[in-house]
Formats: sequence, C-alpha cells, structure tokens
Amino acid sequence: MKGKSLALTLGVCSLLLLSSCIKDEPLNAECDIEQVVIHCPDASTVFYSLADTSQTVLYTDSTIVFNVRRNADLKQVTPEFKVTPGATVESLGGTPDFETDSLARYRVTSQDGNWHRYYTLRFNRVARTVSDTVCFDFENYELEAKSRKYYVWHNVLGLDWACGNGGFKLSMPSARPEAYPTVPVPDGYDGAAVKLTTLSTGAFGAMAGKRIAAGNLFLGTFDVENALKDALSATRFGVPFDKKPVKVTGYYKYTPGPTFQDKSGTAVAGRVDSASVYAVFYLNHDASGKAVMLNGANVTSSSSIVGFARLNPVTPTSEWTYFEMVFKFNKDIDYQLLDNMGYNLTIVFSSSVLGDQFMGAIGSELQVDKVRLICTKEE
Repeated sequence: MKGKSLALTLGVCSLLLLSSCIKDEPLNAECDIEQVVIHCPDASTVFYSLADTSQTVLYTDSTIVFNVRRNADLKQVTPEFKVTPGATVESLGGTPDFETDSLARYRVTSQDGNWHRYYTLRFNRVARTVSDTVCFDFENYELEAKSRKYYVWHNVLGLDWACGNGGFKLSMPSARPEAYPTVPVPDGYDGAAVKLTTLSTGAFGAMAGKRIAAGNLFLGTFDVENALKDALSATRFGVPFDKKPVKVTGYYKYTPGPTFQDKSGTAVAGRVDSASVYAVFYLNHDASGKAVMLNGANVTSSSSIVGFARLNPVTPTSEWTYFEMVFKFNKDIDYQLLDNMGYNLTIVFSSSVLGDQFMGAIGSELQVDKVRLICTKEE
C-alpha cells in the first residue's frame, strides 16, 4: 500500500513538473520567410520553367527575386509564404498589383510579437533567347515575270532578294539573261549558287557616267524607275526582321578583274578590285515614328544602325572557301521593338566594293552559296 501511494505521488509530481515546463516554454522569436511559392492560372506563360515558381529563401536574404518572361501577365499572380513556426506575414501596401508594380513589401512578425523583419518581393522581367538559323541556298530563282530578261531570287523570309539586274536592262536591253551581272550557276558549293560579275554597261552607260555595273544581291528592294536618275537612293536595303542576328556564314569564290577603272573609265595603276560582303541591322523608325529605309548613300553610316558585320578582306580564291562574319552592336536590342518588327536586316554581296560609285574592274567575279544567318530569338 505504501508502494502504491509513493508511485501515485511521484506520477502527480511528474505531471505537475511537465505542466510547469510547457507553461514556461517561450514563444518563438524567429520571423523569417523560408520559402515562397508563386501561384498563377498558367505558370508556363509566366515562367520559363515550372521549377522557377518556387524559391527557398536564405536567412541572409531580405529581397526575393523571381525571373519571369518579358511579356508575362502578372495580374493574377499570388505569392504563398512559408514562414518560421508561429510567425505571421502582412503586406505593407494592401493587395499588390504586380502588373503595374513589379515589387511588393511585406512585414513578418514573430510568434512572440516582439520581433519584425521586412522583405521585398520583386518580379524581374527577362528575355531568354535560343539559337535560330535562317538558311539561304539560292535554289529558288526564276526569270523576272514581266520581261523575262533577267533572274530574280526568292527566300525563306517571304520577300525576294533584290539586285541591280533591272537597272542593267536599261543600258543593255539586248543582253541575254545569262549575261546579266547577277545570275544563277548550277555547280555551287552545294547545288545552285549565285554568281555576281562586274560588267560594262556599254555606250549608253558611258554616256550616263555609269560605265560599269557590279553584280550584287541584297535583302531589300531595287527601284528600277529611279535607277538612272539616282542609283544610290534606288537601292533600298533591309527587310523587317524579328530575331537578333549573331553572325553570317557561307562559302564563296572570288576573282578580281584584270584592270581597275575609275568613274571616267581610266585605268588606275596598281589598284586591285575587291568584293564587298556585309550585313546591317538597323532601326526602321526614327524617334518621331517616321519610317526609315537605308539606301546606297547611308547603308553603312546611318545613325539608325544597331549592328554591323563585314567580311574584310574578301581574299581572292578559286576554291569554295568558308567565311564567317560576326555582328558588332553599338546599342542594346529592344525586345519589344523586335517583337513588333521594329528592326530591318540586310545582307549584301557585291562583286566590286566601289560598284555603287561605278568604279571597279570589269570581270570581277564573286560566287556565293550556302549562306547561314545565325540568330537568337526569344524563348
């Protein structure tokens, strides 16, 4: 009986001691955000990866940043917070509208109410890009539909390549299609290629002060009606383009003609002709919204130019030779403008670098094939 009383007494004492310990345990003084999970109707339109919707927060961090797609709709984004036990979270600005303000501030209060910690949640709009390649193989050509006197080329951008063949027709109307400055050749590097040759424009061209016509091919348009009056402005460079160009590659052959001549037709001793291969990426509207189209007078000098690539030098070679020219940018790309076709791109090939000034060597020949435009586009 004494043993039972002693055991009962010890049990009661233990319960009283445990009760005392529970009552005396202090409330939690920690006030940290440990994890944030972002909820939205369609996470794939907001984030590049579903794993990006959740983020563990380090103890040392007070700014929490989520990277989202540049065009993400944030109106229905809702953050869910995991905090230290007993802590509470309150917004310091009512219900955040992440569509109009990309950040929100929160206060976390500890369980015991004595401690506070402040956090900023921010959404950072970023543009991620992936590689993309546009191929030009010069297989898609035909005789110009109206006169059937010279060749024209089509390309994957849905717009034709342009060349000066229409201008050459004005001075040499009896020339056969194969005798024009820009013609197809069947035995290219891989299938058909394009051949550009600097030719004489005959007596009519000499009378007009335009003794030669360099073979050329470029992305853009050629205004045949104004070719004789103002050849530079008739050559209009560029097509709308929605990717960021990185570099242009391809294969070429080049042989300069025997005698370089100036605009008057006088031979220039010691001067060797050279081909011209370059690409330009430029803004197609000015600050006031007026359309910009570069031409022969400003295609390499305009303030609208954002990126430029040139093959220099174009070394003479009788064998198919690989080339690569990388874009150098003087301004950052505006991806919203890029989406809205706010940039133009041109790629230019010419058999004589000064052909636009009617100087060069008759017989200079440039062949080009398998051109690749390596770009990046938004993911």
